[in-house]
Amino acid sequence: MTFQTLGLSKPVLDALAAAKYNVPTPIQRQAIPTVLTGRDLLGIAQTGTGKTAAFVLPSLDRLAAKREYLKPGQIRMLVLAPTRELAAQIAASARTYGKFMQLSVGVVFGGVPNGKSVREVSRGLDVLVATPGRLLDLVDQRALNLRELEILVLDEADQMLDLGFIHALKRIVALVPPKRQTLFFSATMPRAIKELADRYLTNPAEVSVAPVATTVERVEQFVTFVNQPEKQALLIQLLKTEPVERALVFSRTKHGADKIIRMLKAAGIDANAIHGNKSQPQRERAIALFRSGEIKVLVATDIAARGIDIPGVSHVFNYDLPHVPDQYVHRIGRTARAGATGIAVAFCSGEERPLLRDIERLTRQKLNVEALPADFAEAVRATRSLKPAPEVREQRIFRGAPRPQGQRPQGQRPQGQRPSGDHRPNRNPAHRGASNGSGPRNAGGRPGSGNRGRPGGPRRAQG
Repeated sequence: MTFQTLGLSKPVLDALAAAKYNVPTPIQRQAIPTVLTGRDLLGIAQTGTGKTAAFVLPSLDRLAAKREYLKPGQIRMLVLAPTRELAAQIAASARTYGKFMQLSVGVVFGGVPNGKSVREVSRGLDVLVATPGRLLDLVDQRALNLRELEILVLDEADQMLDLGFIHALKRIVALVPPKRQTLFFSATMPRAIKELADRYLTNPAEVSVAPVATTVERVEQFVTFVNQPEKQALLIQLLKTEPVERALVFSRTKHGADKIIRMLKAAGIDANAIHGNKSQPQRERAIALFRSGEIKVLVATDIAARGIDIPGVSHVFNYDLPHVPDQYVHRIGRTARAGATGIAVAFCSGEERPLLRDIERLTRQKLNVEALPADFAEAVRATRSLKPAPEVREQRIFRGAPRPQGQRPQGQRPQGQRPSGDHRPNRNPAHRGASNGSGPRNAGGRPGSGNRGRPGGPRRAQG
C-alpha cells in the first residue's frame, strides 16, 4: 500500500514525496481513511510508529477542502501535547506536510514569553499545537477562543493523565463546540484513557497496531543488577566500551540528572541534560547538539524526553527504573525508530526489584540479565577517585544586565521575612507617594504573577 491509495490530496502527496516518505506505517494505513471521513478515532500505537502523520495528513486535507477566513484568535484545529518538545515536533511535521497548502500552523507552550504566544495566535490559525497550561493562559487572556474549532486532537493521552492534566483537559473540552471531530492517540490503554475516550469521543473507530503495553520488538532489552552507588561506574564503563552512536540516559529526578552529567564530564564524556529546571533555550540547544551528533549522550527525565524523535539513538540506559511501569515502554521507544534496531539496558538496584517485576508484568516478558563486566571492581575504584565537575547554573539577567552577586531583585523579600501588606509600590494614582506596604493588596493576586495569583480553582500543571 502507498499513500496514493489512502485518498490523500495531491498537495499532501507532493509534500510527502518531497520529504521522501513513500510507504505508510500500519497506524497510518488504518487511521488515515477513517480520519478523512470526519469520524472520531481512538488510536493505540507504540511510540515511533508514525502517529503524528496518521492524524496530521488527513486533517490538513479536511481543512484545505473547506477554506475559511480566519478571525483574530480563531483556530480550526487544536493539537494538545503533554510536553514542549513534542508540541514543537508536531508543529514542524504539520508545516512539512502542509508546505503546498495555504494553511497556517502555530505552536505555543510554556517556557517562552507570554507575549510571543499571544502574537502567535493573534491573527487566527488553521492549526495550533499547544500544551494545556499555555493554551488556557491564552484563553483566560481572551487572546484565543475555541468556539469555532473543527478538529480536536489529544496526542500521548496517557502521558497527559500521568502529568496531571486531567482538570485542564476537562476545561478545554468544555470550551470547544460539541459538533467537532475528536482524535485520541496513546501508546498505552489504561482504564483512565478508556473512560476519557468514552466521555469525549462519539462513536469512535478504534485502531491498534500493537497489543496494549507491549514494547518495541526491535529493541534488545537487558537488565543489570547493580548497587545504587555503583551505577555511575557502570554507566561510564558501558558508554566507553559499547558501540554507542547516540545514547539516552533516563534519571528519575532532575537533581539526579545533573549529578550524572557532572560525573560523566569528570570521566571525559561530553553530555547534556534536559529536565524541567532547564530553560527552553537550554533544552532546545541540548536536543539540537544531540540530534547533530556533536553530543552523543543526553540525560533526561521522563517529562522532558517525551516526544523526542531523533533517529540514530542506538542505546537507552534506564539509570533509574521508573515508578510507573508504563514509562518504561515510552523510554525504550526512543530507540529502534523508523525500522532501526536498538538496545535498552536497565540498571536495577536491590530496592528497585519490585519496579522491575512491575515492568515485566506489564510487558509480559522477562528482561535478559546481563552480568556486571569482569573488571567492574576496578571501574568502581576509578570512578570513586573522580572529582565531579562543579554545577553550572544558568545566569539570570537582572534589568538588562547580569545581577551582581549577592544583590537581590527589587521587590523580593529576604528569606524568612513576612511582610505586612503589599511590598510593591502602589500603582493607584490617588495614592502615589504613599509608603510601600500601607495600601491594601490588589484583588485577584499579584499583578503579572500568572496562575499563582489567580483566585478560584487549583493550580494546574504548566506545559
